[in-house]
Amino acid sequence: MNISELCIRRPAMTVLLSAAVVVIGIFAYFSIPVAALPSYNTPVINVNAQLPGASPDTMASSVALPLEKQFSTIPGLQTISSVNTQGVTSLTLEFVSSRDIDAAAVDVQAALLRAQRQLPQELTQLPSYRKVNPADAPVLFIALISPSMNPSELNDYAENLISPTLSTIDGVAQVGVYGRKAFAVRIKANADLLNARNITLDELAKAVNSANANTPVGVLDGPRQTLTIQANRQLMKAADFAKLIVGQRNGSPVRLDEVATIEDSFESVKTASSFNGQDSISLAVQRQPNANTVQVVDAVRALIPRFKAELPQSVEIQMVNDRSISIREAVHDVQLTLLGTIALVVLVIFLFLHRLVATLIPAATIPISLIGAVALLYAFGYSLDNISLLGITLAVGLVVDDAIVVLENIMRYVEKGMDPFAAALRGAREVGFTIVSISISLVAVFIPIFFMPGVIGLLFHEFAVVVALAVLVSAVVSLTHRQRPVLRSRPGSAWHGRRPQP
Repeated sequence: MNISELCIRRPAMTVLLSAAVVVIGIFAYFSIPVAALPSYNTPVINVNAQLPGASPDTMASSVALPLEKQFSTIPGLQTISSVNTQGVTSLTLEFVSSRDIDAAAVDVQAALLRAQRQLPQELTQLPSYRKVNPADAPVLFIALISPSMNPSELNDYAENLISPTLSTIDGVAQVGVYGRKAFAVRIKANADLLNARNITLDELAKAVNSANANTPVGVLDGPRQTLTIQANRQLMKAADFAKLIVGQRNGSPVRLDEVATIEDSFESVKTASSFNGQDSISLAVQRQPNANTVQVVDAVRALIPRFKAELPQSVEIQMVNDRSISIREAVHDVQLTLLGTIALVVLVIFLFLHRLVATLIPAATIPISLIGAVALLYAFGYSLDNISLLGITLAVGLVVDDAIVVLENIMRYVEKGMDPFAAALRGAREVGFTIVSISISLVAVFIPIFFMPGVIGLLFHEFAVVVALAVLVSAVVSLTHRQRPVLRSRPGSAWHGRRPQP
């Protein structure tokens, strides 16, 4: 007994199996991650290093060169490219397509640790690295605008209130702050005044650093108690730095405001963010690889009223570049396209079969096959995006072929006068191998896409998976779908009025 005969003799089991596939598929449809593009890890890693105040030449010779020497020893590394700007070095490491990105990241981290001693001592933080994924673009930008508030205060709200709260949302990978205006005291030394007092820049820097240290003072141990000496010597404002003594000349102290200009400013005055011509602080929300973009954006939007209640009235929150809008529209368009495609396919089948009841058999295989393919996508960790939706749309015309082949062969025996039940058994048995061969040949067409190299191959890999899964599910459905209930006699036929024998 083959699978087709088993399902024909056990119609209740077949109906329950089909219903289970539909229920699981619907659950997977509402649980599967939704994104604009497939999530995949390309074998590319980006390394960033910062040394404030260093020229591009210094960054290239002191930072980029030692790192490149260490990275060149990593196996599977294809090319190294670096870009050096004022105080920033960015290196891009491209590996061969067969290189595992996680193993490559471990090698990059080990190379950074080996290069630590060769980097300048002024480089207080180790260079950072991240995997490059084209699908990791921020899903939402949030702009904070205030016409009356100081930019540094607005920056504090963004970094200390909004960013930590958004980072706790399920599915959010990180929240980046752009146009940062962190408060800082800026000291502009006057070379002429320093020369007149015979003070060097090194002496000036040393005096400022030592006066603004935040280190433990000490502990007093007594016979009965121990006292911790606490003293906060940090200078927080420009006025606090003004009277700082930076040297002694001719018995008189030299204060900082005598040789330099001190002002309350920001850490970086070369970067800025604006929204509609107004200065703003922008926050970029990035989702996790397997997160649902639409759900992440909805969760962020749900917190906006809470932020507005906690922020001052002058602060305005604006949503910018919401990527979930295009995803919702794409999913909606594809849903309409799917419905139209299914309607056209069913209409064509009816025009050739000229039987409404017989048309329902292949028509029923279309949603079952597509929903089953979505369930397998969810099980294999894929997402619902423009590429996978394209594959589902294309698969509509493919999944119906198997059912039509089985139905036509059964109807051939029915029209010869054979009992419907016997015709179903014989017809399904004869074309079983044909259905398998058709499905395998259709899947074989997409094998080159499975092994296509490069970024394009990784991008369209999910397209081939969707179509292949839909075709395989349709083959199973066509071999197991119950034929007996829809086969009825026509008046005047040889088997009119006869009851099918079990």
